[in-house]
Amino acid sequence: MHSESDARGATGTARTPQNEPVAIVGIAALYPGIRGADAYWRALTEPPPDPGSGPAPSLAGIEVDVARFGIPPAQAGALTRMQLLMLEAARECLEDAKGGDRTLRTERTDVVAGVCSGLDRQYANALRVEGGRYARELERAVSAPEFGGSARTAAQAADELRSALVRRLGASPHDRVGEMASTIPARIASAFKLRGRTLALESADATSFLAIAHALDSLRGGLSEAVLVVTGQREEGPYLRAALAAKGLVAPRTRPFAADGDGFALGEGVGALLLKRLSSAVGDGDRIYATVRGCAVHHEGRPGVFRYSTSVERRAETARAALRECGASPDTIGYVECGASGVARETAAELAALTSVFADAEPGSVVVGSVRDRLGHTFANAGLAGVTKAALALHHQRLPARPPQPPGAAQDLSAAPFRTPAEPQKWAPPPGGEPRRACVSGASLTGTLCHLVLEEHETAGAAPAPARPRTARASAAPEPVAIVGFGGRFGDAPDADAFWAAMLAGQDRIGPLPESLLDRELYHRPGKLSLTHSYTDLGSPVEVPAAPPGGLRIPPHRYAVMDAAQRVALGVAGELLARRGRAGSGYAAVRPAGRGLVAMGTNLSLSRERRTAAGLALGEVEAAVAGLAALGHLDATGVATLLDLVRERYAADPPPGGPEDLDGSLAGGVAAVIANEYGLDAVPLGIEAACASSLAALDVAVGRLRSGSVDYALAGGVELPCNARDMVLCSALGLLSHERITPFDTAADGFTPGDGCALFLLKRYADARRDGDAIHGLLRGIGASNDAKSLIAPDVDGQVRAMRQAFGQAGFDPADVGYLEAHGTGTRVGDRVEIAAAARVYASPHRRRPLEIGSAKSFFGHTFAAAGGAGLLRALYALRTGVLPANAGLTAVSPELDLERIPARVSTATTPWESAPGRPRRAGVSSFGTGGINYHVLIEEHLDGPR
Repeated sequence: MHSESDARGATGTARTPQNEPVAIVGIAALYPGIRGADAYWRALTEPPPDPGSGPAPSLAGIEVDVARFGIPPAQAGALTRMQLLMLEAARECLEDAKGGDRTLRTERTDVVAGVCSGLDRQYANALRVEGGRYARELERAVSAPEFGGSARTAAQAADELRSALVRRLGASPHDRVGEMASTIPARIASAFKLRGRTLALESADATSFLAIAHALDSLRGGLSEAVLVVTGQREEGPYLRAALAAKGLVAPRTRPFAADGDGFALGEGVGALLLKRLSSAVGDGDRIYATVRGCAVHHEGRPGVFRYSTSVERRAETARAALRECGASPDTIGYVECGASGVARETAAELAALTSVFADAEPGSVVVGSVRDRLGHTFANAGLAGVTKAALALHHQRLPARPPQPPGAAQDLSAAPFRTPAEPQKWAPPPGGEPRRACVSGASLTGTLCHLVLEEHETAGAAPAPARPRTARASAAPEPVAIVGFGGRFGDAPDADAFWAAMLAGQDRIGPLPESLLDRELYHRPGKLSLTHSYTDLGSPVEVPAAPPGGLRIPPHRYAVMDAAQRVALGVAGELLARRGRAGSGYAAVRPAGRGLVAMGTNLSLSRERRTAAGLALGEVEAAVAGLAALGHLDATGVATLLDLVRERYAADPPPGGPEDLDGSLAGGVAAVIANEYGLDAVPLGIEAACASSLAALDVAVGRLRSGSVDYALAGGVELPCNARDMVLCSALGLLSHERITPFDTAADGFTPGDGCALFLLKRYADARRDGDAIHGLLRGIGASNDAKSLIAPDVDGQVRAMRQAFGQAGFDPADVGYLEAHGTGTRVGDRVEIAAAARVYASPHRRRPLEIGSAKSFFGHTFAAAGGAGLLRALYALRTGVLPANAGLTAVSPELDLERIPARVSTATTPWESAPGRPRRAGVSSFGTGGINYHVLIEEHLDGPR
C-alpha cells in the first residue's frame, strides 16, 4: 500500500523507493462459462450470447479433480468448495507460467489468498452446531399434549434430528481446520511444495487489490522471489446477498456507467496471478503478460455506516500517487479499467476524478471499460479480474470493447477524454516511443481507494536483467521498527497492565465457561470425542464491552449489530491511543500522523455472520424435521404446526435488515471500524494465518513500513473462541486439553481456548525518535515460512527457516537473546518439535546464561488469531520491566524436551532479568498455525541514544 508521497513519508523522512516493475508471468481465470486466460480474453472481446442477460449465475459447472492435490481422504469431506476452486486456479496459473521447479524458488514463493464473507463449510458447521439448540426446542414442543408425544418420543426426535443434520450437512473431525480461510493458501503451498509465507486476507471489495499490493511489497522488499495471488468469490449462502441488499446495493444487472445506476449484480469468480520481479522473470525466461509499475491504496476514513467514497479529490489523489510512483504521465495511458460499481454516485465520482487526472489528454484518447458488465461484481475478486483484463489487453495489444448495454441514460463523457468503443480495436502505441500503459481503478465499501498502473513488456532490445538478490536483505540489517503504543485485553484482564499483573501473580485465568457461552446441557459431554459436543468446559473468556469507548459516537442500534470481536478490538485500540496522551486529551490529539495501515489478525468468518447465516438456513433444519421417523404420528398439518411453534421458540438471529448489518459481520470490518471511528488515515485489512494471524499482521505491517508505503501501522490480532461452535469443532479433532493447557509439562495434552486481543502501534525507528514518541521496544527481525508438508503436524525444518529469516534481519546472534516467548501449544508433539527447532537455532557455546522459555498460553489459554499478540505483549513487558515471568501450572518439565542442547530452562518462577549495562535485553516470539504456518519475531529493549 503506497502513500501519496513516493519518495518521502507524510512526515518528511526520506525514503528509498523500491519501484522495480513486477511481472505478471502466470494467469488463471475461473468464471462461469470461462476457464483459462485464453477463454477469459475471448469472453471479453466477443459479443455475449445474450446481450441483455446478466452475469452467468455460478461456478457450479467447474469440475475439480480432488485426487491430483494429494488430499488425504479423511480430510476431503471437510474442504470448502472455494478451497478446491482456488487449488485448481493455482494449478492452472502455475501451469500457465510453466513454473514448476524450473523457475520457482519454492522456499521463497509466497501464497496470498483473498476471500470475503463466510465459506460453505463454515456455514454448514455453524448450522450443525446451532441445530443442537433447535433440537432442544423441538424436544420441548413434541412433548406438549397437543402433539401427542411422550417424553421418550420427544427425546428420540431430538436425537434423530442431530443425527440427520450430521448426515445432511456433513461432519468430520477435520472440520475446524478444513473450514478456515487460511487453510486455502496453506493447502496450495502443500500441494505445490511452496515454502514461503502463506496468508489469507480480506478488505471487502478491495480484497484483491490489497493482496496484489502486499505481493508487490514482498517482492520489491526482497522477502520473496515469487508470489502466487489467488482471490475468489462465490455465493456460499444467502447471507452476503441479503446483507448487501440491506445496504441498497444489489440490482438485477450491473450497468457500470449508467447515470441512474442503483447497484450491482453479484458475480462469481476465482482468479490467480503469479508475480515476480521483472529482473527475475527476464532472467528465468518467463513469458511476461505485463508489468505492474505503480500501486496506490488510500483510505477515506469516515465514522458511521460503511459506504463507498464519493470524494473526487481523494480518488484523484490516489490515481496521481500511482502514476507518480512509476513516473508515468497520464498522456501515456491508453486504457482505464474502472471499478464502475453501478452505483451512480460512486461511478460519477470515479469518472470525475479520472477526468481531473487526465485533464490534458486529447478528447477520446483514453478508452474506459469495466469487466463488471460481463461478470457482475465479483467482490473479493473484483480487482484481480480487472487487472487480468488490463494485462491481457496489453499482452494482445488490443483495446477491449464495451458490450451492448440495456436501455438507460449513460454517464456524460462528452467533456472528458474518454470513449467506450463498441468493437475491439488495435491498440496503437503512444507517441514518443512510450510503452502502452493501462490503469486499474477500484474502491471498497469500507472507504478504501485503489489504483494500479500496468505497462506492456517490450522484449525487443531489452536490457540484461540485473542480478537477482539471493537473500531477503543482502547486507546491513534493516532499520528497526519502533513499538510506540500497545494495548490488550485477555480473559478477565481488561487492559494490558492487568494482563501483565496476572503474569506476575503466577496464577492462570482459566475456569469453567459461563452458560451463556457454553450451554452444557446441549454441548458438553466429558470424556469422549464427539462431532456434536465438547469434552471440556474450560476457557478464559473476555467480557465484551456493552458500549463503545468514551468519545466515540456510535448509535446503540449500530453498536448492537457489531460482532463481539469488533467491539473488543475497538476498545483495545482506544486503550492504545489513550496510553499515548494525557487524560482527557481526546483521540484527535493522539492520532498518529501521516498515512497508515490497520492490519488485524482475525478469523475471516466472524461469529455474528455465522449465526445470522444459520438463521437464514433454518429451512434446511426444518426439512430434516419433516422426515423424522419419531414424528410419524403427525400428519402434514401437524408437522407444519409443530414447526411454527419451534420457530417461534427457537428465536433465530434476524436476517440483515439495515445498512449496518453487513458492517458488523465483515472480518476486515474489525480493522475498518478502528480506522473509521478513530479518524485514522489508514487502510484497513483483515489477515488470517491460523493461530499465527497476529504475527502475520505484524509482518505485513513491517513490510509496509520498511518499504516507505506507510508512516505508521496498527497491527495485532483478535479472536474469541470461547463459544460452543469452536469448542465442539476443536474437540472433534481432540485438540483441547481434558484439564487445562500446561505447555512443556509432562501432563500436556492439548490447549484450552481463551479470548483475547492485542494491538501494537509501529513506526520506523528514525521517525519515532524524530517525533518524540515513547519507544517501548524495537522490532529487529521477523521471519515466516510454510512447512508445505502437513496441515496439522508441526515440522522442525519449517520453524527453523522462520527463525533464521528473523535473525537474518536482526543484526545480532541467537546467543544474544535471553528470553523465548514460545508458541507453547500444550501438546507433547507440538512442544517437542518447537524446542527441537529452537535448539537448532538458539544453541550456542557462547550463551552467557540459559535461555528462559515461557508461554502466555499457560495463563490465558490459546487465543487463536490473537495468540501471537499475547506472546509479543508478554515479551514486550518483560523487556520494559526487566522481569522474566513464570509459567502457570507447570509441575514437571517434560523430559522429551531438548533443553540442555541450547541450554535453556522453562521458567517456573518470576525472576529479575539481569543485563549488563549498555547491553539491551532481547527476546524471540514464536507463533505457529495449522497449515504449516510459522512466524518468529525478534524484539529488543530500547536504550537511549541513536542506533
